[in-house]
Amino acid sequence: MISKRIRALNELEQWLSKSQRIVIVGIGNPIRRDDNIGVEIVSGLEGNVSETVLLIKSETVPESFIEPIIEFQPTNILIIDAALLNLSPGSVKLVKSLTGSKTAISTHALPIQIFCEYLIKMTQAQVAMLLIQPKDTSFGEGLTHELDLTRRTITKKIQSVVN
Repeated sequence: MISKRIRALNELEQWLSKSQRIVIVGIGNPIRRDDNIGVEIVSGLEGNVSETVLLIKSETVPESFIEPIIEFQPTNILIIDAALLNLSPGSVKLVKSLTGSKTAISTHALPIQIFCEYLIKMTQAQVAMLLIQPKDTSFGEGLTHELDLTRRTITKKIQSVVN
């Protein structure tokens, strides 16, 4: 698991290092424990990234932020979300090829692929998803220990690249 996580984080670092203007969208439900991982990562980045980065805590409605994303004119859009990957909790996967996929990868009802395809069409930006395997998405607040460790690791990695 650790080598896969390192590989995913290295891929993320390479992908981010090629960006000029980036939007980072954190998706999650704050009352569904680990499902809120994307929002928690974006919260940790606030005040710690350059002005070429737009941070959005979309919670469960990323489509509500299409206009500010388009107006920012990003070269890259990173969407961070919990996803059922059939891996151990806290496992990370970077998905860069989003068009044409019919597989639901998010824990949310909105087909996130449709959102991504629309952003690609409207911005011509490179879009990727950083997906994280949750441990517990039951009602409650706060991340599990495994997801909190993953949150800290990803936040540090993104900060080191986009500052």
